[in-house]
Amino acid sequence: MFTIISRIFHFGAKNFWRNGWLSTATVAIMTLAAIVFVGLILFGVVAHTAASAIQDKIDISVYFNTTTSEDEILNIKQSLEGLSQVASVDYISRDQALATFQQTHANDQTISQAISQLDTNPLEASLNVRAKDPSQYAAIAQYLNSPDLSQYIDSVSYSANQDVINRLATIVRDVNVGGWAVIVFLALIAGLVVFNTIRLAIYSNREEIGIMRLVGASNSLVRGPYVVEGVLWGGIAAVISLVIVAPIVYLVSPYLAAFIPGLDIFGYFLTHLPQLFLYQLLFGIIIGVFSSSWAVQRYLRN
Repeated sequence: MFTIISRIFHFGAKNFWRNGWLSTATVAIMTLAAIVFVGLILFGVVAHTAASAIQDKIDISVYFNTTTSEDEILNIKQSLEGLSQVASVDYISRDQALATFQQTHANDQTISQAISQLDTNPLEASLNVRAKDPSQYAAIAQYLNSPDLSQYIDSVSYSANQDVINRLATIVRDVNVGGWAVIVFLALIAGLVVFNTIRLAIYSNREEIGIMRLVGASNSLVRGPYVVEGVLWGGIAAVISLVIVAPIVYLVSPYLAAFIPGLDIFGYFLTHLPQLFLYQLLFGIIIGVFSSSWAVQRYLRN
């Protein structure tokens, strides 16, 4: 068994070097597919961080009638916190709202004088509601518009933020779908290139394979070297793709950090390098093994 396995690896490596130009072209295509694959993974991290940063700045503001008591507002706050879609709820009292307003307009003498001349606080208490996911704001807004709560609420700011919230959710979803479509497309191209390369290798070695079949070589011994060749293509493509991606991520990381606070994509890349390499290796090997096995199987059936 050890002798058979060693021969399979020996002939696989021999075929890899003997078909130099074909191997180079195949590795190049598989490397391109692997780069897009790891790029999609990293984009997912960027999109998630960006969505979280934007989501922290987007919320639903619920303004209550001045006649609504604080106890009633706190009861509504507690009911909102019980919803599965809600991440957090912040209560801003009328006094807090007035203090914030005065601080914001401290340099505007006209507004400051107007506020000081008022006998009562004209501002309303409010709740700032943040959802766990941007797509869940519609359900929260629907809950707030229920008849049981409408008597206490003056206005809900969901309609003002609805376009931004929906656009954010749509962009993240569309980019992910588009990225996976590109991955599938390039994986199919890489698979076809591997398939045709193996078919060409089989054709050029047809006399050698014929002799092997005549002397009683099993199908696994005929198939094995080409599967090993596919594994070599996938493994080399995985290594090269990470070598190419690493400096690109390093150069892009400061610019992304400037736009998205708290994002260190290069740090993430280094921290998860073993995991990313494993993903790349599996991605390349699966394409190589599946395509080469299919090509050899078609030959063995003929």
